[in-house]
Amino acid sequence: MDDTQKRDIVNRLKRIEGQVKGVQRMIEEGKCCADVLDQMAAARAALYNAGVLLLERHARGCVMEAISEGEEGEAIDELVHVIKKFARS
Repeated sequence: MDDTQKRDIVNRLKRIEGQVKGVQRMIEEGKCCADVLDQMAAARAALYNAGVLLLERHARGCVMEAISEGEEGEAIDELVHVIKKFARS
């Protein structure tokens, strides 16, 4: 992953961190449960989307590199393992 891609992921995670802190603040302030749950769903979706982006970059970067080095079996096994773990969340 190049520096621009890393920065993109980190920026997404910082925004998600802000969303989570906002949810915490909403709870502390006694906001409506429906509004809090709505914000929690938005944060969860944002985290999922950041994960999908990272998974794609892993496949296009690390996995492609391993395949080009003749390690396709191990690369595919690792990718499947990562996808299974990510899909459980």
